[in-house]
Amino acid sequence: MSKKAIVLLSGGVDSATTLYLAKKRGFECHCLIFDYNQRHKKELECARRIAETAKCEYEIMKINFPWNASSLLNKDAQIPKGRFREGMNKDIPSTYVPARNTIFVSLAAGWAEAIGADRVFIGANAVDYSGYPDCRPGYLDTFNRLLKEGTKRGVSGESFKVEAPLIDKSKSEIITMGMRMKVPYELTWSCYEGGEYPCMKCDSCMIRAKGFRRAGADDPILKVGYATA
Repeated sequence: MSKKAIVLLSGGVDSATTLYLAKKRGFECHCLIFDYNQRHKKELECARRIAETAKCEYEIMKINFPWNASSLLNKDAQIPKGRFREGMNKDIPSTYVPARNTIFVSLAAGWAEAIGADRVFIGANAVDYSGYPDCRPGYLDTFNRLLKEGTKRGVSGESFKVEAPLIDKSKSEIITMGMRMKVPYELTWSCYEGGEYPCMKCDSCMIRAKGFRRAGADDPILKVGYATA
């Protein structure tokens, strides 16, 4: 009987690589995609196509954050641009969505326990990232203690945890690994603006550009003649 896992799939580089890594490790992957009225809704279609390409079951879950305290939710707010620099992740930008990962991981854990999966995979990264507190190792360690104490599988001593296999890797290391696994990066999307082309100025665009550049690879989503950061 194959091992089962829930993979949080956003449609970006990290979550797509995590999905392919989980598959490589022999997990039967079920992808959970969230439509939370994010301004970069383009990532939803990307996530769906990635799941289909990987031949994985997927669920798109619509949820509503009743607060508007993020520039990813408030379309009238300005997405921070040009923040990228060494040490950028010491600050928490306005794109942080309060409690987002806690909600996402909780729902994924519920699905995992319901189908007998012993892993929830998340593409969280604490090296090349925007500084979100719910992407850090301490956060995930704390959540796993919660699963151990607050779920049937946890208190029964069964294997059941959230795993972030990319958390300590640079973006270039992630991309290099993904290229070896033939992750379809041409299907991924990172830009917070969600326009026709990447803005190349938001945190996510600039981290992605740095990753491909240091990996010595061209980003397949960039059109010919479109300038990179």
